[in-house]
Amino acid sequence: MLEPEKTYTDLNTSARILLGPGPSMAHPRVLRAMATPLVGHLDPQFLQVMTDVQELLRYAFQTHNHLTIPVSGTGSAGMEAALCNFLEPGDRALVAVMGYFGERLVEMAARYGAQVERIDAPWGQVFDPQEVIDVLKQQPYKLLALVHAETSTGAAQPGIAEIAAAAHAQGTLVVLDTVTSLGTMPVTIDEWDVDVAYSGSQKGLSCPPGLAPLTVNERARAALRARKTPVANWYLDLMAVENYWGETRTYHHTAPISMNFALREGLRMLAEEGLEARWARHRQNAEALWTGLEDLDLPLLVEPPYRLPALTTPRLAPGIEDLPVRKTLLNEYNIEIAGGFGPLAGKVWRIGLMGHSSRKENVVMLLGALREILNR
Repeated sequence: MLEPEKTYTDLNTSARILLGPGPSMAHPRVLRAMATPLVGHLDPQFLQVMTDVQELLRYAFQTHNHLTIPVSGTGSAGMEAALCNFLEPGDRALVAVMGYFGERLVEMAARYGAQVERIDAPWGQVFDPQEVIDVLKQQPYKLLALVHAETSTGAAQPGIAEIAAAAHAQGTLVVLDTVTSLGTMPVTIDEWDVDVAYSGSQKGLSCPPGLAPLTVNERARAALRARKTPVANWYLDLMAVENYWGETRTYHHTAPISMNFALREGLRMLAEEGLEARWARHRQNAEALWTGLEDLDLPLLVEPPYRLPALTTPRLAPGIEDLPVRKTLLNEYNIEIAGGFGPLAGKVWRIGLMGHSSRKENVVMLLGALREILNR
């Protein structure tokens, strides 16, 4: 009989200060909610939790969309759900790429058989909305996908409402990635008239990774019902999943009960703080970080109008080694930040101030630690 290779000890992970691009730190209230005793995924008490989560998600997204749910999976599952349900083989899709997560949209859309075209902005820059609009006018597209807050670069795409209006004039659906922006900066889905938006639980909502908030408007639901072929992904097929989250609450899959407890608490805290206060807190802490980094001769990659309050990318001055500094931060100060990747590898750090991690004491702690390390 095969035996365990060794005796395994209790988990004893360090209480890290998570200031990277995600996950952010889960709020203690969220962690306590996860310890709530389990009930069944069709238990009347859990059905009420589902209703609460949907109502609170509509507030977070600023939408009245009926189909507003947490997809069972991380933000990437939300991205996949936002594409696989609205693309069929041969459909034309346009993706605006200004970083890594735009690249991921391209790859996913292609795997579902779409004819994918892309427009590109240099990493760290954004599109002039007119650039996207001009391409939309050249030929018909079924879908336009773009990232609101690009986590790989720290840049925020402006003009979402303007782009969406132009897309709809051409009969094009708009899919928006709000993984880093939801709960950290203004996201107003109905006002912008975005058709499909998705996010993740582990950033601005102060929860662990595991759920992907998703909202779909009636224009997109009509397109979904008009499909000629079945959705190529059974697990993420919204026509089936919405029956579980809709009035009938028909079984589709076993929902992650504890993660929904967590999300409900994270969203409840968002409602208690208020969206505008939450956005202001993130902005205030980000500006303090920006000033402190520039004082350390760490200029920022993204121009001020387009910086994300949730994710900052300081450039590394000559002589600063990326990985050794980050290792020292982790090993001596218990602080986690991330490096750049792709064309930004070794050139920037990615510092996240999201949700529960966006606090003044974390900004002061990080800047003090960096000052000590760099002065060595």
